[in-house]
Amino acid sequence: MADLPFSNLSLPRAQLENLERLGYRTMTPIQAAALPLAFAGRDLIARAKTGSGKTAAFSLPLLDKLNPRDFGTQALVLCPTRELATQVADEIRRLARYRQNIKVVTLCGGQSIGPQIGSLEHGAHIVVGTPGRIGDHLRKTTLNLARIKTLVLDEADRMLEMGFIDDIRAIVEHTPASRQTLLFSATYPEDIQTLSRQFQREPEQVSLESLHGEEHIEQHFFICQNNRQLEGLVTLLSHFHPQAAVVFCNTKQRVRDVTAHLAQAGINALALHGDMEQRDRDQVLIQFRQQSCSVLVATDVAARGLDIDDLPAVINFELPRNAEVYVHRVGRTGRAGKAGLALSLFADTERYKLDSIGDYTGRECAFEAIDTLAAGGDSMPPPPFATLCIAGGRKHKIRPGDILGALTGDAGIAGAAIGKIQVTDFAAYVAVERAEADKALGRLINGKIKGRKFKVRRL
Repeated sequence: MADLPFSNLSLPRAQLENLERLGYRTMTPIQAAALPLAFAGRDLIARAKTGSGKTAAFSLPLLDKLNPRDFGTQALVLCPTRELATQVADEIRRLARYRQNIKVVTLCGGQSIGPQIGSLEHGAHIVVGTPGRIGDHLRKTTLNLARIKTLVLDEADRMLEMGFIDDIRAIVEHTPASRQTLLFSATYPEDIQTLSRQFQREPEQVSLESLHGEEHIEQHFFICQNNRQLEGLVTLLSHFHPQAAVVFCNTKQRVRDVTAHLAQAGINALALHGDMEQRDRDQVLIQFRQQSCSVLVATDVAARGLDIDDLPAVINFELPRNAEVYVHRVGRTGRAGKAGLALSLFADTERYKLDSIGDYTGRECAFEAIDTLAAGGDSMPPPPFATLCIAGGRKHKIRPGDILGALTGDAGIAGAAIGKIQVTDFAAYVAVERAEADKALGRLINGKIKGRKFKVRRL
């Protein structure tokens, strides 16, 4: 099924051409299994991990149902975190390019509600948000869900873990009974079955293998004394030399300690944990996606929604408390058929965790002592890009092409030196090769974008 082309679906020609431009050439297994059912209007329970292509599996059907001339909210996507909601909204906008004037609004906590109310006053075809903030808007009557055609519960298991069940119930009560409900979950606990019985009508079930194939992910376990874990992490990075890596820790304090130690070792690392301000978390994720940060040190909750197609390595600074979390961590590398590397440190007292992972994955977890590794001499290479932050975004009518034009035009920066560009509501971020970053910063500070001057700084 994974080799089926999107042309097998009855999609408009303009959408097929858009999918081709975006690199969607053949359907992933979850897309091939879910899309025909979703297009047929069936409610759906789909078990699929992050990175399996599930966003397109629910976005294409909901876009197909939209009436662009009706600016009432016709589709609602609920996500557990702001990071995931932002990522999903961005992907829906890309997939919607084949149709004109489709408005997608993101409603999440951690940011002022005033601008969100202003956006809703101008209408929104699709709303993507977190249950808490969606509930806030319903209580303020600034969001009307009476015309919802499609409701999506993305990472439903995670929303239940975070205690959003009552919020979800309250939200669903504001939607029509005739809606289509698409539920996506990485796991299928009893709570998900209960949720489905409450909100869905005779749903079809699509369950794909949630474990990750060993043919794409090289996994290694290293036993290490507790008091040498920080040293052991540097050894792993200098021996395996990944271009970039996510290092998972079990607590926020561990994240802080590890990030500080890596900085002292001359490794470019940023922390990501729940105590950080939302703006700071967003900027860390942007820098990592734009390859201007080599190592992201994170807790599981903070990294939820981190979806990077080409992540070279995942490192468990310590093994998680249960095997399913290990599988989710490891599954962030080795995607789309690319090679991935998963490295894990553990203490002698944690051997029971190793046994649990072996039982869960059905494989023997062989290990070796960290002392057997020869450090590669040099540490990790510096990140290839630097990120520049521009104090202007979508609300200022700034588009990626405007930034690219400002840099490659009067600024004289070669197009090949410009990396990823991300535009949010009130800010824009552009990756520039490190050797050209200072020049680009100076030109943007002294120049204009779309005829206007904006504050610019290097993150």
